[in-house]
Amino acid sequence: MLAETLTDGYAIPDGCYDELLGPDGRAHPHVAALARALERLGPEALLAAGRRRDAIFMQQGITFEVSGSDGERRDRPFPLDLVPRVLTAGEWTVIKRGLAQRIRALNAFVDDVYHSREIVRAGVLPWSLVVSRPSFARPVHGIRAPGGVYTHVCGCDLVRGGDGGWRVLEDNVRTPSGISYVLENRLAMTRLMPELFAGQRVRPVDNYPSLLLEALQAVAPAAEGEPTVVLWTPGPLNGAYFEHAFLAREMGIELVEASDLVVRDATCYMRTTAGLKRVHTIYRRLDDDFIDPLAFRPDSMLGVPGLIRAYRAGAVAIANAVGTGVADDKAVYHYVPEMIRFYLAEEPILQNVPTYLLSDAKLRAWVLERLHELVVKPTSESGGKGVFIGPQASAAELEHQALLIQASPELFIAQELVHLSTVPTETGDGRLAPRHVDLRPFALFGEEIRIVPGGLTRVALQEGSMIVNSSRGGGSKDTWVLEDGDAPEPSVPALAAREPPRLPDVRFGGWHGQAQQQQ
Repeated sequence: MLAETLTDGYAIPDGCYDELLGPDGRAHPHVAALARALERLGPEALLAAGRRRDAIFMQQGITFEVSGSDGERRDRPFPLDLVPRVLTAGEWTVIKRGLAQRIRALNAFVDDVYHSREIVRAGVLPWSLVVSRPSFARPVHGIRAPGGVYTHVCGCDLVRGGDGGWRVLEDNVRTPSGISYVLENRLAMTRLMPELFAGQRVRPVDNYPSLLLEALQAVAPAAEGEPTVVLWTPGPLNGAYFEHAFLAREMGIELVEASDLVVRDATCYMRTTAGLKRVHTIYRRLDDDFIDPLAFRPDSMLGVPGLIRAYRAGAVAIANAVGTGVADDKAVYHYVPEMIRFYLAEEPILQNVPTYLLSDAKLRAWVLERLHELVVKPTSESGGKGVFIGPQASAAELEHQALLIQASPELFIAQELVHLSTVPTETGDGRLAPRHVDLRPFALFGEEIRIVPGGLTRVALQEGSMIVNSSRGGGSKDTWVLEDGDAPEPSVPALAAREPPRLPDVRFGGWHGQAQQQQ
């Protein structure tokens, strides 16, 4: 058992699976070494490491803005909890296979709905649902993305229920963020807490930028020599600008804004001191609505006029592809298991959280009766905005949410409440307490699908809270996937021999590096 100085009063919430301690209070076998290392360190060492972490993060700009009591917005260090989350090689194999399967199906769906609509013709999901999504991009109808890849960077959110099983909570295939924190968290942990890594075989994550660059180059239109890849940011005022600058620097590519790009003769160029330079792939980090004022919002000051014309001509690849947001709408999420069956002729490896669409009157009435037991989400929001958790709501809040649903049922989904798993987390006094977590692994789709081991573990730092978003008071953890040198790499099922669409072959990249070396 962990020393009482660390776990005094440690109480796992009812119905939750704790990823460090079992019901008997003993550490699970795969985290026993970590538990012993934490015991040796003790509370004071954790607190001292936390102070060093905050100083380093502020110095390096690894921060986000919060509003003070006086209304002023101030930077604070991004909250990295210093107790890592540990996954076994076996459970990571299941996650990796399930994510690759899901991403292939989502990619096929995006291609299909902008072309032949076979899934609609087959009656799997209604066309009225697709075209009513705010993220359905009519200006790109009929455009086939270079290489047949639409979902170049994916960040699906996973949760672990009380039975220890994994489920997909939602899909993020527009502009998923957070990978920079995965990389910075690992680097910070190796410097601040090297003792925890002793004797551990933790799979490395630091090759993500090179894999991302390879994926972006793989989908570039034909080029003489090495294709030019740029990362397009809305600018320094964007909340994820740190990540934009970080990834551009790590990949060795230009970080550009709209004023740096121009389209001439249906070809995209970058302005340089030596003149115009052809751009082959744009990794864009802004929403569809703002990328081209001639095709989307005419008042956009962030866009490049004529970019969609160049995209339609096949002269430039855009990652993620324009229009992919239709695949991560929360109402469309309901149908992803059926997409897997339709496009791949396979059973889903990772299941959805039970989800209810509220456009059906009988189902809506049933949901309203159980509103105090369910979670309700706006279909087109992200970042935890508008999430309603019934078991934590007051009578007035329940009544207000019911009125919102009745007024616009198509704008919401309802889901069964998942009692998110807990991981011991430092509470500010050097002691540990269970806090709820989710997991956002990051997958890259170029010529093949590669998934960085682990991903971003987000943690709800407030006791009892299940809102893990940093904008709502959450933090993050370093996520360890342990190496298992004796386990064979699983094969990836072949793509189903059916149309549409024809997609690139998919294989797993190699993630069997040696144990991370400590400096």
